[in-house]
Amino acid sequence: MKKIGVLSLQGAISEHLEKLSKIPNVEPSIVKYKEDIDKIDGLIIPGGESTAIGKLICDFNLTEPLKTRINSGMPVWGTCAGMIILAKEITNDHRRHLEVMDINVVRNGYGRQLDSFTTEVSLPALSSEKIPLVFIRAPYVVNVAPQVEVLLRVDGNIVACRQNNMLATSFHPELTNDLSFHRYFSEMI
Repeated sequence: MKKIGVLSLQGAISEHLEKLSKIPNVEPSIVKYKEDIDKIDGLIIPGGESTAIGKLICDFNLTEPLKTRINSGMPVWGTCAGMIILAKEITNDHRRHLEVMDINVVRNGYGRQLDSFTTEVSLPALSSEKIPLVFIRAPYVVNVAPQVEVLLRVDGNIVACRQNNMLATSFHPELTNDLSFHRYFSEMI
């Protein structure tokens, strides 16, 4: 049984926990404190407000424990705000958070709340069916280091990428009925 935690400080926590509960051999878990980090096999950093999540990571003294586990190989997946939390560079913000993934992200790259949108894509590596994507004030990646694999682009922008044990997506798979990305992440563990 794989124990996958969801960083439970702010954002789409219950939605990820619900999706994980539908995957065989996965035990979803809330991660809020340092001691929770040592009990999981992988971690999802959910979408939400990256500034709030970043501040709470500091307030709960989670920065170094998270960086240590991620840098030692624990699989981690950042969705939307979680992508910003993982990024080493943020084009339009002076703040940095975990700085573990070699990507350069634009916060709110697709614009404001009113610019949010949905679309569907074909991604045969993950699913034989079209995958619905939900973008809410979504970031996107403008540059990746050579060791980062680009998994998906939408409108020419990088919206999903992977670097070894780290996965980042601009969109919110937890807000759809599709489990493709949750399954993909569980297979990284």
